[in-house]
Amino acid sequence: MKITYYGHACLSIEINNTHILVDPFISGNEKASHIDINSLKADYIFITHAHQDHILDVEAIAKRTGAIIVSNYEIVVHYQNLGFKGHPMNHGGSWSFDFGNVKYANAIHTSSFPDGKYGGQPGGFIIEADKTIYIAGDTALTYDMKLIGNQFNLDLAILPIGDNFTMGVEDAIMASDFVKCDHIFGYHYDTFGYIEIDKPKAKAKFAAKNKTLALLDIGETIVVN
Repeated sequence: MKITYYGHACLSIEINNTHILVDPFISGNEKASHIDINSLKADYIFITHAHQDHILDVEAIAKRTGAIIVSNYEIVVHYQNLGFKGHPMNHGGSWSFDFGNVKYANAIHTSSFPDGKYGGQPGGFIIEADKTIYIAGDTALTYDMKLIGNQFNLDLAILPIGDNFTMGVEDAIMASDFVKCDHIFGYHYDTFGYIEIDKPKAKAKFAAKNKTLALLDIGETIVVN
């Protein structure tokens, strides 16, 4: 499994020959101006919630690639009504896709489309394939994360660390304890002023707890071991 970071909360996950794009917000992110969305592969587009900084490039990429949009019921129906393909999910539900199993997990946040239309309840994803990863989405620290740690043996937890709108570093460290995963991929930080962080300090705080915090450059790829 390979994961490429495209800034903010946007990820590309490659599982064998399947490409999953998560929360595509690239063209509106000045820090990702070197990324050409027309070059991105996508068999699936996973959406954690409907805020603009997570869906801005969904339509352009889905139109070009024919990707299947996976999200909560309300978001998927929204895109199906626009003519796109979708697979709706809801909290606690799982589905076996061609690349592996996906569970739709709880997240504590809000969700509305840019025009104010209701975007359903936000969520996260647990993907079980050659490796098992947890994509938390935009969320506060929640005790529900303990259920994930009890049910899954995670290889990587992808957690927001920018604070203000989501968990900050300290809460993310506690979340990593809850999900029983010491290998953390940090995202949803530095895109704009409210969520700027001190990256060396954040890494040091995780290291002090014997945990690793990966903070990738935009466009950088890691292999999940």
